[in-house]
Amino acid sequence: MTTDITENTETANTTQTTQTNEVRDTVFIGKKPLMAYVTSTLIQLANVPTVKVKARGMSIGRAVDVAQIISRKTENAGYSIGTIQIGSETLESKDGRPRNVSTIEIQVKRN
Repeated sequence: MTTDITENTETANTTQTTQTNEVRDTVFIGKKPLMAYVTSTLIQLANVPTVKVKARGMSIGRAVDVAQIISRKTENAGYSIGTIQIGSETLESKDGRPRNVSTIEIQVKRN
C-alpha cells in the first residue's frame, strides 16, 4: 500500500504500525499548533530511539522550534539533536513553472 503525500497534506504521525508492523519514525511538520508536533515526537521517542522531524518551505522554522523545545525543555529526560540535513525539492507552482522549495530533516534522539 503506497501513500501519496501532496504539497497540501499536513501530517503529524503518531506511533502507528503499518501492515508490516513497521514503526514510523518521522514527523512531518505542517500548519498545526507547535505543541501538537512536540507531543507527537515525544510519543514516538518513547517507542523508538530516534525520530526524524521533516519540513519544507515556510514550516522549516516550526521544525527547528520542535527540535529545540524537545532538546532544551526536556534535558533531564535525555533527548538531544542528532544530524541535520538541508536540501531543496523542485515542485510545480500553480502557474505550471518549476520552483525550488527548501527542506530540512532534523534527527531527535534519546541519549
